[in-house]
Amino acid sequence: MPKVTDEHRTARREEILDAAVGCFMLRGYTRTSIADIVEASGLSAGAIYGNFPGGKGELFASVAARVLEARRAELVDRRSGSDVPLAPGELMATIVGGIRGEPFSGILPQLWAEALIDPEIHGLVRGVFERLKETIRAQLAEWAAANPERIDGDPGEWARRVAPVVLSAGPGFILQRALLDDFDEEAFLAALPTAYVR
Repeated sequence: MPKVTDEHRTARREEILDAAVGCFMLRGYTRTSIADIVEASGLSAGAIYGNFPGGKGELFASVAARVLEARRAELVDRRSGSDVPLAPGELMATIVGGIRGEPFSGILPQLWAEALIDPEIHGLVRGVFERLKETIRAQLAEWAAANPERIDGDPGEWARRVAPVVLSAGPGFILQRALLDDFDEEAFLAALPTAYVR
């Protein structure tokens, strides 16, 4: 029997995640079943559980992890293309701009609700949020060290305090877009680069 390569395994997982995204967006988390994902992917239930032993919960958290990891990668890419550290407002604008283009972002509030009651989903999502927060913290510390006159105290300590605030711009955007009929996305995005002025 031929050995399954890492590339094949990764491609299969992405195929399953793509099918799961479609199902979650169409039906929401609670109304989506593994049978729905089996049908959408054209794979067997065994193939899905073989790649995602935690079933639907692990799939949901993995889709969210993919979204959050993409935001982290965008921050790293944007920073590597410049000699000047990104200011806090620019970090928030980068995160929110990426989220805005994610079709899956509209059902992230469902994921957060499930994470409150499902320890497995909580653990998976928390780990990705922590990696994203650490990337934000590192970039804030770099900016603070380059702009000591614009912060209070030690750059590293300041960055540790401010990172959760910057991270919260994404969920804040998602919730307002989902709940407020008069929410102005363009105005929100335009305001972000000026959000930290000192």
